[in-house]
Amino acid sequence: MTNYFELFEIPVSFHPDPAEVKKKYYELSRKYHPDRFTQATGREYTEVLQLSAKVNDAFKVLKSPDATMAYILKMNNLLQDEEKYPLSPDFLMEMMELNELAADLEPNNEPAKAQVVATLKDLLDQWEQEVSALTDKYDQDQGMGEKLLQIKDYYFRKKYLLRIKERIDKFAAHQ
Repeated sequence: MTNYFELFEIPVSFHPDPAEVKKKYYELSRKYHPDRFTQATGREYTEVLQLSAKVNDAFKVLKSPDATMAYILKMNNLLQDEEKYPLSPDFLMEMMELNELAADLEPNNEPAKAQVVATLKDLLDQWEQEVSALTDKYDQDQGMGEKLLQIKDYYFRKKYLLRIKERIDKFAAHQ
């Protein structure tokens, strides 16, 4: 696994400096652009194409807070592709109630829709505050395994909340 932070020569952080990420992306894009290597041998050209693709992938990850979170968890072998993570029963009960509210939405029932949207917004805001405290602490004191496990839990909670939000948004679009 290519270390995107090393590739971009920035410290591992849940909050990489967007200006630095962008600056480094443009620098590396110019350096490894395939058009600059048209005279290279087949092997050299293939290596440049791979580096160019890694630069693009790194930029995509490092400019997205959610993707950066997933990437750091993967770097630390705490997140697997298609992982089925067991969320706490309390959280799942809360989500079941929210799902039931969302399922009971009827066309043109704006008060019910507003309640579900407000509840979801409150949960996402609460998530943001709690995870920000953890990621800030991790950025300051890297290597804190227990913080990474908590961040992983928040990562999966947010994925769950976003699926509910997507369902509500689709419902609203069909009205």
